[in-house]
Parts: sequence; C-alpha cells; structure tokens
Amino acid sequence: MPDLEWSDLRHALAVGETGSLAGASRLLGVNHTTVLRRLDALEAKLGTRLFERKRSGYAPTDAGQTVLAHARHMADRVDEIERQILGRDRELTGLLQVTTAFVIMEHLLPGPLAEFARAYPGIEVEVSENAYLVDLSCKRPEIVGQSLAQREADVALRLSGQVSEHLVGRNLGVTQCRVYARRGAPGLPQSVQPLPALVRDAPWVAFEKNQQDRIYDRWMRAQMEHARVRVRVDIFNATAAMLRTGIGVGVLPTFMEAANPDLVPVSEPIPELAAPIWMLTHPDLRQTARVRAFMQHVGDALAERLRAII
Repeated sequence: MPDLEWSDLRHALAVGETGSLAGASRLLGVNHTTVLRRLDALEAKLGTRLFERKRSGYAPTDAGQTVLAHARHMADRVDEIERQILGRDRELTGLLQVTTAFVIMEHLLPGPLAEFARAYPGIEVEVSENAYLVDLSCKRPEIVGQSLAQREADVALRLSGQVSEHLVGRNLGVTQCRVYARRGAPGLPQSVQPLPALVRDAPWVAFEKNQQDRIYDRWMRAQMEHARVRVRVDIFNATAAMLRTGIGVGVLPTFMEAANPDLVPVSEPIPELAAPIWMLTHPDLRQTARVRAFMQHVGDALAERLRAII
C-alpha cells in the first residue's frame, strides 16, 4: 500500500468535521475541487470509501470513522509541534516579502503589520504594491540558487473572488462596497438611495480602466453606459480624493470609511462587488517559520478587523 500523506488526511478530516466539500474548502482556504481530489486520492490509496455522499452531506463510513479518529489524533500532534516551533521562532531573523494592493496596505495592513514587527523584531518585512497576484511558484533562493531579487514574494494579500488552485492560504473575510458622496455637497445625495436612481440621476466618478478586468471594472462598464461620468480614475485612493471635492458620487470599499469622515454612504452594500481578502503563499513556503508566523499573527488581526467593519 502506498504511504499515506498527512495532507490527504487533513482534507478528509476537514470533510468529516464540516460534513461537506464546501465547508472543508472554507475551513482549509482552498478550492472545493482540491478537497475532492485529495479525498479521492486517499480513498484510492486505502481501497475503500470513507464517506457516503448523501443529499444532507458527507457521512463517514465505518472505515471513515476509523481514519478520522486517527487523523484527529495526528492533528493534535501537529498543533503541538506548531505551537512549539512558533514559540521558538520568536527570535528568528531574516527577510519576509509581502505583496498586496495599495488600498489594503494603506487602510488595513499598517496596524497588524506594526504589531507583527514588535512581536518578531528580527524579521524584516518588505511590502511591495501589486493589485494582482504575483508569481509565488518559484522556490526559495537557497534551494534553487536564485538571488533574493528573483523571488517575487513569500506571501500575497489579494482582494479577489478567484484564487489559483496551486496556492494555499486562508480567506480572511469579505469586503463590501457602497456608493459615497461628499457630506453636505450641494446637488449630491446625502442619504441611502436606490442604486438605479443614483446611476440615473447623480454625476459619477467612475472607477474603471479598460485594459484591466477587475470586478469593479466589469461592474462599472455595465452600470455607467448611460450615466453622467465626470471623471474616470483607476485606483480607490484617487476615487476618494475626487469624491472629497464634491464633483460626484463613486464606489469605495467600506473599510475606507474611517479614513474619509467627510464622505457619506448613499447606497446599500452592492452584492456584486463583495469580495474576499485572501492571504496566500506557495505550498513550498507555508512551512517556513517566518511565513507561518506572519500568516497566523497578521492573518488573525486582519480577520478580526474585517469582522468589525459593517
């Protein structure tokens, strides 16, 4: 019989704990097809079915109950090792490269990043701005002989509903967007209005760049066809700056409200623009102590902040 892999057992354990592929994928921060593939691989290795697929969910078979019991014991041992390693690594030194969108760096990351820097003073965090997910597929430079400059990032914070299947990480929470206007601006709405009325009647600061394909661009192209567009910009900070002039209304993430008290929301959250924030790394890097410490410490803090934002 081929050797069993803890990763396969971990995916099976997540299915057992949540009762579904979707629940397991949310728990592990991976695509549900990854969970199904891992489960199928484990059942093939063992030569037996571990779960009965029912309408109500995935129910473990007798063999599945046995496997899950052993997997839970293994998970407890893994957690113990992780706690010991993370405790020892308080004195780690070295470079950790992080890439994220500018809007996340300005409005969400500073506090958690500062707390991490205080907790791990020997780790130097280098943050670079990139609205899209850079290539995390290259190995560590010491493994393949690359220079540090050739490694693009260890961790990526990405605002997106789609995640590459070859990456691993966690969903930190969902962001919402609303339409905003300058508080007290003549001729602009000052209370929540139906979105169709805003599109029809208000002047707009449009958030769009034709060569890009963000969910915001697609939404704007669909909504602004017959709207009165005064200005077009391509980053949220530019949108906020123009909205503060009172020239029109525009879309911003709700996590920008605290930094813009002179703006007032004039729409309900827009369901089509709700998007999760993912913290991602490459499987080859996730066991690196610096990466694990960052993803746990900063990830927990960001998740807490997102839960507190309406």
